Amino acid sequence: MTSTDTAKPTACLALADGTVFYGRGFGATGQTTAELCFNTAMTGYQEIMTDPSYAGQVVTFTFPHIGNTGVNAEDDETADPVAAGMIVKWDPTESSNWRATEELTTWLARRGRIGMGGIDTRRLTRAIRQQGAPHVALAHDPDGNFDIAALVAAARGFNGLVGLDLAKDVTCVQSYRWDEMRWAWPEGYARQEAPKHRVVAIDYGAKRNILRCLASAGCDVTVLPASATADEVLALNPDGVFLSNGPGDPAATGVYAVPTIKGVLDRSDVPVFGICLGHQMLALALGAQTIKMNHGHHGANHPVKDRTTGKVEITSMNHGFTVDSQTLPDGVEETHVSLFDGSNCGIALADRPVFSVQYHPEASPGPQDSYYLFERFADAMQARKVN
Repeated sequence: MTSTDTAKPTACLALADGTVFYGRGFGATGQTTAELCFNTAMTGYQEIMTDPSYAGQVVTFTFPHIGNTGVNAEDDETADPVAAGMIVKWDPTESSNWRATEELTTWLARRGRIGMGGIDTRRLTRAIRQQGAPHVALAHDPDGNFDIAALVAAARGFNGLVGLDLAKDVTCVQSYRWDEMRWAWPEGYARQEAPKHRVVAIDYGAKRNILRCLASAGCDVTVLPASATADEVLALNPDGVFLSNGPGDPAATGVYAVPTIKGVLDRSDVPVFGICLGHQMLALALGAQTIKMNHGHHGANHPVKDRTTGKVEITSMNHGFTVDSQTLPDGVEETHVSLFDGSNCGIALADRPVFSVQYHPEASPGPQDSYYLFERFADAMQARKVN
């Protein structure tokens, strides 16, 4: 809050280094601890809050107008918000959008997520960039009563995301089928009634729009939990295997995910396609390593170069870990790189249709720059049938 604000603060953000921010709370009341990141996207706050990849994180939105288009059930990426909370510059105002069915503030309150407005998000973003993603405690109390020492202690007590397997917390409990396709005017979400390819998607925290893109590319999708074994995957006789996005430390999830992926690669020749955490899982299975980033990549304006074509794509990203390109073994090509910092954004096997990308092609920031990846996956499955 600025020096001209005279109302008593109703929200407090405490960083592990002792820095404290005061503001106005909205949404649910209470307290949560998490890692703090920032997202530079100008749209899609509902999709961001419901993206399972944000488990264990509070999101600072650098764009000030958050909440002005309300929320609606069609834009949820999973059943409930997964991000621990949100930080915004200006308090959400009454929404104005023909698709809105609820206000952001009431949606957050009903879903148990804390929001905080009225702080200098530019200062907070600079702190994240300079110091790395901090551990924080976020509290909302309508009476404005905060135990600062306890909040700082809670932030310091947060163990962080390194070594933390969060995929097991956000994956599906049991397998299910998916046939809903991408939203299109004027019919909305249509169903895939004539699929050409059987795809098994391993759910490390899958976004619904990724599954929609697979369906739109002609896939009959069966989603399996993150703990699925190679036997369970191959028993479904898939034409292709998809590795989804998800949260947490890829090395921790890889303890059980890597043997499954290795088993699929060793025992079949089906095309494999991974996104985000799925990209990192594939890299680990192929012998590479992952590392924690200083503040990660979170936004919808990230330029990525396809090294195989020279094309530059504007992409959506959400990851705090990255594949260490220096550890890629022989036979694994680096296909995409970030033009912001040169970090790895894609890999492929040189002799098989096995590939993955770090960014989110289904989020359509380009808006269609990266949809070709789903078509490439479908084409690889079709080519295998022909041959």
